[in-house]
Amino acid sequence: MSRQVFLYDPPDRFVAGTVGMPGRRTFFLQATAGPRTTSVALEKTQVAALAERMDELLDEVVRRSGGNAAVPAVAPAEIGDSAPLDTPIEEEFRVGTMALAWDGEEERMIVEAQALVELEADSEEDLAEAEERLLQDEENGPPMLRVRLTGAQARAFAKRALDVVNAGRPPCPLCSLPLDPEGHVCPRQNGYRRGA
Repeated sequence: MSRQVFLYDPPDRFVAGTVGMPGRRTFFLQATAGPRTTSVALEKTQVAALAERMDELLDEVVRRSGGNAAVPAVAPAEIGDSAPLDTPIEEEFRVGTMALAWDGEEERMIVEAQALVELEADSEEDLAEAEERLLQDEENGPPMLRVRLTGAQARAFAKRALDVVNAGRPPCPLCSLPLDPEGHVCPRQNGYRRGA
């Protein structure tokens, strides 16, 4: 079966968002162009890593260009997006592997999110080889979301994504683990329940 690629070049909207209450949220990347919308599920840590790496890559592009690249230093307020995810949210796949790249000729950030795939192998070397073959297989690989963003769109995405990640449960002041509304068993309190 041939690989399904959900291409947005450029998207009208590309955001990270959640469904559910803090502590039980499901995270999504959602790309929209015209009437077409693609939503893929991923972990909170993946959203945070994507946003942080995106900001780092944009900072490096600005540094290497001597400030001449069409990349703003911060997310432009006029393109900020705080609206909820578009509904209905229909998960196309769960993200396993993500990649970022900068197209210097067109000055675009390329974001790729590939579906999670279970691989079986007899050894670590066989597993690494199978993973590499799968990632390089343009015709028969796992489904993929590919989005091309301007520097301003990428900055706005990264800001919103970090805001979404940080909007969860507050951390415990002692152990930094998330506090549930009913408290949590704090390892720094020798297992005693700590209130929110």
